[in-house]
Amino acid sequence: MVTFTVNGKVVESQASADTPLLWVIRDEIGLKGTKFGCGIAMCGACTVHLDGQATRSCVLPIGAVAGKNITTIEGLNNEHPLQKAWVDEQVPQCGYCQSGQIMQAATLLAANPNPTDEEIVNHMNGNYCRCMAYKRIKSAIQRAADESQSAVQMFNPKELDV
Repeated sequence: MVTFTVNGKVVESQASADTPLLWVIRDEIGLKGTKFGCGIAMCGACTVHLDGQATRSCVLPIGAVAGKNITTIEGLNNEHPLQKAWVDEQVPQCGYCQSGQIMQAATLLAANPNPTDEEIVNHMNGNYCRCMAYKRIKSAIQRAADESQSAVQMFNPKELDV
């Protein structure tokens, strides 16, 4: 048995230690937002956060997550600035890759709240979108960064007196 935390809730899995985390998340826990794309960690559709880092869940054995914290797209609770920006920029087309795209982008903004276009492209490299919505994905990430910066400035007016 493997015990770990998903979206703040402690869970246990009876799955074999070599079962990919993706299947435990989807089939045992019932969270369907994380998608299966390629099964070899190349497309990014299965991206979740493992202790705050973007991780491909399709190749991560459940045995490796004992005692760890996993966040799925459902764990963002539709309140992350990226989710609002995704809607505002009309990013989704088919939508299949979007949870993985958002989860990958969230780690970028957590580490670098004001990324350049080049940093966005480099960080998102490896997350594929069959609909080719890359321009809108980049715009949404930049919008989320810009809006987050604006919110920080609104709540920290002393920082404006530079």
